[in-house]
Amino acid sequence: MSVRFQRLAIILLSLIFISTAVLLILLNSKKNLVFFFTPSELIESNTQINDAVRIGGFVKEGSLISEEKNYYEFIVTDNKKDLHVNYMGLLPDLFREKQGVVIEGKLIKNNLIRATIVFAKHDENYIPASIKKQLQDNQYWKREYE
Repeated sequence: MSVRFQRLAIILLSLIFISTAVLLILLNSKKNLVFFFTPSELIESNTQINDAVRIGGFVKEGSLISEEKNYYEFIVTDNKKDLHVNYMGLLPDLFREKQGVVIEGKLIKNNLIRATIVFAKHDENYIPASIKKQLQDNQYWKREYE
């Protein structure tokens, strides 16, 4: 084997190895990706029952119900559509009505989610840019957030 052929073989094997690694990473991340939806987007999407979902919105005022210890029911809204959420566990300290939340869980019915994780807004002035844009589009924007 000539030196020229050895270099070509090394380059080709390296390209095959890198291509395979990138392909495996992309396929694996596609299976494990959970998209962020607003309640309106989730209801209008083609998400199947028992799919893992992540939704964000506001806890509707007067919707928080605690029937037994560490079991909560509440409604997450984007002021267009509402999603009912069941959660078993401790809620974050910043969780309260009329505050932003992100919920991870499984879609049980078209408008019911069994939450496994509840995240509350961590700062009174912080709001993600995508949610800010959707609130402005829905004319629900009341404060000047930075």
